[in-house]
Amino acid sequence: MSIYVGNLSYSVTQDDLAKVFSDYGTVKRVQLPTDRETGRARGFGFVEMESSAAEDAAIEALDGAEWMGRVMKVNKARPREEKSTRSGGGNWGKSGGGYSRDY
Repeated sequence: MSIYVGNLSYSVTQDDLAKVFSDYGTVKRVQLPTDRETGRARGFGFVEMESSAAEDAAIEALDGAEWMGRVMKVNKARPREEKSTRSGGGNWGKSGGGYSRDY
């Protein structure tokens, strides 16, 4: 299982986050997603710890804690939702689109 960490400073590094969570157990992995266009951190990350007991202790201690000028949101990460293959916009390109080819 993984821990979601939200409302992070945009200047936080993986090492910074690992150091904070290491007070509660062994950190296996830290991920800080970045914006594709700017390369800037997106303000949230994920931490994976060696045991669920360590994860629970970190969540209990750090959820709502102020760090680097922000109040962190820390909880169990939910599984990623699958994106729909439909992008909305109704039936664009199909009959009944509202436009007529008869001029």
